[in-house]
Amino acid sequence: MSAESHAPTASEYIKHHLTNLTYGQLPDGTWGFAKSSEEAASMGFWSINVDSMAWSIVLGFVFFFLFRSVAKKATSDAPTGFANGVEAVVEFVDNTVKSMFPYRSRMVAPMALTVFVWIFFMNAMDLIAIDLIPGTAVLIGEHVFGADPHNVFFKIVPTTDPNITLGTAFFVFFAIVFFSIREKGLVGFLKELTMHPFSSKNPILMLICIPINFVLEFINLLAKPVSLGLRLFGNLYAGEVIFILIALMYGVNFFLGALGLSLQVIWALFHILIIALQAFIFMVLTTVYMSMAFQNDEQH
Repeated sequence: MSAESHAPTASEYIKHHLTNLTYGQLPDGTWGFAKSSEEAASMGFWSINVDSMAWSIVLGFVFFFLFRSVAKKATSDAPTGFANGVEAVVEFVDNTVKSMFPYRSRMVAPMALTVFVWIFFMNAMDLIAIDLIPGTAVLIGEHVFGADPHNVFFKIVPTTDPNITLGTAFFVFFAIVFFSIREKGLVGFLKELTMHPFSSKNPILMLICIPINFVLEFINLLAKPVSLGLRLFGNLYAGEVIFILIALMYGVNFFLGALGLSLQVIWALFHILIIALQAFIFMVLTTVYMSMAFQNDEQH
C-alpha cells in the first residue's frame, strides 16, 4: 500500500468486503466506478455491479464448457473420473425433476440442471480465501491503475448480491407466467388469479370475490420469485459475513488467530452443506413452480 494509506479498522474491513465494484453515473454527471458504498447507492437503477456480473457470467461459461465437453465425449462405456461425476449430477437432477414434474417438457429438466449447477458454482466461490482475490484486485488497482486501495472493491460471490439472486428468481417467474399462459390460455390464467381461493355460485358474490382473489393470488405469485431470491441471498450473505468476522481474528493476536483458523475450517466444512443445499432448494422450488404452471385443472 502507499505511504498515505493506513491499515483498515475492523468496521472498514467489513464494509470494504461487503461493497461491490459498481459502475454507473457519478454525482458530477460522468460515468465511472463508485468510490464508496454510499456513492454506489446514489447511482440508482442503471448502475451495474461489475464484479457480481462478471463472476456469474464466467461461472456460467465454466458450467457450459465443462458439461458440454463431457457430453461430446460421452460413450456407451461406463463413465470414469470427472465424466462419472457429471453423469451423477445429471441423473440426480433428472430423477428429482421426474418425481415432481409429471408433465412433458423439453425445457424444465435442462433449466433445473442449469439452475442447480450454476448456483452451486456461484455459492462455492465463498470457499475461496476471503482476502485472496479481493486482495489481488486491490494490489492491481493500486500499482497498475494508481487507485486508492480503500476505493478498490471486488466481491467474488455473486449470490451475496441480491441483484443476481433476484434476477435469477425473476427469470423463473417469467417462465412460470409464460408457461401458465401457454398451457392454460390467457383466460385460464386470469381465472386462476381471480376465481380462487374464494368462489360462489351467486354472481354478485363472485363479482365481489374477484378483486379480493386477484390481490391475494397476485401477491402469492410475486412472492414466489421474491422469496426464492431473498432466501438464497440471505443465506449466502450471512455465510460471507461470518467468514469476514472470522478473518478479523487473525489480526488480533496469536491465540485468536489460531482459534480463527479452527473456526474457519469448521465453518467452511459446514458451509459446504449450505452451498449445496441452497442450490438444491432453488432447483426444487423452480421445478415445483413450473409444475404448478403446467397444472391445467380446477383442483386447488
